[in-house]
Amino acid sequence: MITDEKVARINALARKSRTPEGLTEEEKAEQAALRREYVDAVKQSLEGHLGNTVVLEPDGTKRKLKKKD
Repeated sequence: MITDEKVARINALARKSRTPEGLTEEEKAEQAALRREYVDAVKQSLEGHLGNTVVLEPDGTKRKLKKKD
């Protein structure tokens, strides 16, 4: 799960990357890791929502969404 502190750190690193001094190599690695964690959390949340989604067919039947291979 991504915390507010991690989101704040992602934003701070993004702001610093746009400054003339830029990011150090360690900060670039930290930024990449935090971004990956954020994207993974968003994907997991979306999969959870879609897993609970039901499609109402024209004939009135309901079916759950299935994950494609």
